[in-house]
Amino acid sequence: MTPRTHLCNGHVRRIVRIASCLAALVVAAPLPAAAQEILKAFQKAGVVGPLNPSLYAGQCNYSNIPGIVWWGTETEMTVERIASLAAPIYWFSPDEPLLRGTEGPDIRMPSNLPFEDSASAPVVYYQLDEIVTLKGNVGEFTLDPDDKGKSVIDFRNTGLLRMGYFAYYPSEAGLGAHQHDLEAAELKIGIMRTDGDVLPEITQASCEETNYVLVVTRVIGKAHGIEWYWNISEVDAETKMPFTLLVEEGKHAVGTDKNGDGYFTPSYDVNVRVNDAWGTRDVISSGAVLQGGYQSWMTKVRYPEYRIFPPLPEDSPLREILKLKRGAANWETENAVYELRVLPPSDLGAYDEHLHRFMKSKEVVDWPEETEKSDLKGFLDWNQEGTLKNSLAVSLLYDGSLGVAWVFPFFIVKNFEVSLSGGFIVHRMYLKDDGFRDFGWQFMYTNSASRWFDTYFGAGVEWDAEPTTADPSVWKTQTDFVLETGLKFRANVEAIKWLSWATPFWGVRFGVKNYGFANIDKLTYVIEFGAGAF
Repeated sequence: MTPRTHLCNGHVRRIVRIASCLAALVVAAPLPAAAQEILKAFQKAGVVGPLNPSLYAGQCNYSNIPGIVWWGTETEMTVERIASLAAPIYWFSPDEPLLRGTEGPDIRMPSNLPFEDSASAPVVYYQLDEIVTLKGNVGEFTLDPDDKGKSVIDFRNTGLLRMGYFAYYPSEAGLGAHQHDLEAAELKIGIMRTDGDVLPEITQASCEETNYVLVVTRVIGKAHGIEWYWNISEVDAETKMPFTLLVEEGKHAVGTDKNGDGYFTPSYDVNVRVNDAWGTRDVISSGAVLQGGYQSWMTKVRYPEYRIFPPLPEDSPLREILKLKRGAANWETENAVYELRVLPPSDLGAYDEHLHRFMKSKEVVDWPEETEKSDLKGFLDWNQEGTLKNSLAVSLLYDGSLGVAWVFPFFIVKNFEVSLSGGFIVHRMYLKDDGFRDFGWQFMYTNSASRWFDTYFGAGVEWDAEPTTADPSVWKTQTDFVLETGLKFRANVEAIKWLSWATPFWGVRFGVKNYGFANIDKLTYVIEFGAGAF
């Protein structure tokens, strides 16, 4: 066996051992849980109970369930009606250029798509992106080919829905302004039975006859279409329905406002990937470039007359709740109520390149996608977002030797977000030196995945293979503890298609690496350049 073959085999064995440790993070699964453990699983997945579960004990009243939009005995419902029951409130800045001085019932934004008939009210489009059913069930979705909004969902065979809402604006203002703007929000909706596994665990309300309960579990404002920027709010006992979305001035990115107070508060209005959430940055309509973390001064004060409301059905339990909102006692007459329409096929906008691109990026062809889950855990896992693709990074590395580095999520298929700080811990590995003979593995912490400027900190082990001085045919491997810290600069290259096909972020890292644990044996500078958020 040649020295280099022996060296390569050593790398293989080392990486196999590491891979075994990483695999344990993936396959580890909880044991079958008692009722209390099931409840914890619900809460982790965004399915939570009221602050006072006994408030309606013995009554068929689920109005205090967080995210509730409807309950009743109907076993079927049209997509259009579900979209109306769950539809959000949109809240504009008073200085939104497209409002042109209008307020209250005179607001006509967002507007209809240019190839459609004009409307006498604002227009919001919807699309049923996905339905999730228990494996083996059929007949959960009945298509109406003439009017997809009249297509029917069978609650008996359906557990979860993913409903998209889309607001069209003829133009946007500020840096990179362009014609046509289609901004998206997404609501995840759970369908539960009053005699099922979930509701009896989170409330003491009950019905003599089986009722079906529609609950919004998560709201996503898809700010600027980049997943790391998304404003994600998992519904809890303080969430007020209908859910309020803040519309960014000029740029129209959608921010989440879970209590509907008109303010964007990180870690409250957004509780997933808090440090990366875009928020509502009204000030960028002036042309400023703001890619750092969100600050409260970026959002202007909202006033009640700049809200537009959803067309709630007459039997919606939210109609009474709305009257209690500040400034919304007469919302149907003192504010604009928007019209809901099915999002049309993107081909209808093909006459305009920019419009077609925006529509195509939002379209789910032949919606809805249909997904099957085999058990309750599958339904709960579905409710949580994964960002594996955008969590991978690869780069060229130089620390005195040339090499390549790669980064991937801590749990392999899922990120580890540090709740106290909002940052991430990820795996960082690298190969370097002649024939990539040296290998390093670090746990790396970074404050965010999308800010233009970040610090980072890494700690781990490096194996340095060198030929011995006495006999160059004999190799020795030195194992060192390494500590590294430095700065990471990122750029959003989404506008450069050949660079952004896999990731919207490219960046450069400048750091200092220390070898040795108790003492500093050696210091080196580290420079990296590559693709990926981390």
